[in-house]
Amino acid sequence: MAERLFLLNPDWHDDQGGPWFCPPGALIEGVLGLYPRLREQLEVVRLDHPRPRLPVIEQVGEDHQSCPVLVLDGELDWPDAQTSETTGRRFLQDAAIIPYLAARYGIGLPHP
Repeated sequence: MAERLFLLNPDWHDDQGGPWFCPPGALIEGVLGLYPRLREQLEVVRLDHPRPRLPVIEQVGEDHQSCPVLVLDGELDWPDAQTSETTGRRFLQDAAIIPYLAARYGIGLPHP
């Protein structure tokens, strides 16, 4: 199974107004734009904002449905990965995703 990256579609509304986009997701979208080969190496799944986000829940459980989330395939043991109590799947969220992508797929890291 390819590693699965869940991102939120932009221009959603909630009780605070909108349209909104997800800042951590936008950073990941930028990385995908800089390194288009990642789109071929990862399964990228874009979801609408409202919860429940069933595709994410199926992979990592209801407690971890915030996006972005990268569900790992287990080929690279990554110490920062979380383990879903529900499914046993290993995953990363938000800022933890880019360092993993750099180590696994050879892309650059953000300048400090």
